Amino acid sequence: MALFDFFRKRVAKPAANPVTPEVAKERRREPRRAIPDGTSVLIVDDSKTIVAALSIMLRQNNFVIYEAFDGESAIEILRTKKPDLIFLDIILPQMSGFDVLRRVRRSQYVGKTPIIMMSGNDLATEQYYVRRIGANDFMKKPFTRAEVFARVEAQLNLEPQSLHGDVSEQTSSETIRL
Repeated sequence: MALFDFFRKRVAKPAANPVTPEVAKERRREPRRAIPDGTSVLIVDDSKTIVAALSIMLRQNNFVIYEAFDGESAIEILRTKKPDLIFLDIILPQMSGFDVLRRVRRSQYVGKTPIIMMSGNDLATEQYYVRRIGANDFMKKPFTRAEVFARVEAQLNLEPQSLHGDVSEQTSSETIRL
């Protein structure tokens, strides 16, 4: 055992720059903007990994998360909830992300909600159709934490004040037609 410790001390390299909380704060160029209480996001993706990753990132920053793994589930959630932002994958089972996007944009209830479409393909045609049909932004998978929050802040125009003013405008028990 002593021989092993001897070699470990000789061979082991000390960490060049250990990441402490102070260092982590300094890495951010600008402080993250305040998230108003109750800010909600709907994540629609058939990949449980993507949904889990986005959920964890956003929950750590006090977002309320709704999850859907297909287009039909997303539409059902949107009939009763009004999220402040939607992450929507293009390739979904049963109903494509483009079909969900069209239905959301026709809705008077959630039609103005910012939508960030996601795809593993970075084809220019997908990005063109995403914007033409009415999405606010396009994010290629895989993505970084910094990219997610940059897009969220840009779409929500985050300020210390609330996003949509009075929350009482949202219907609670009505069923919304999409």
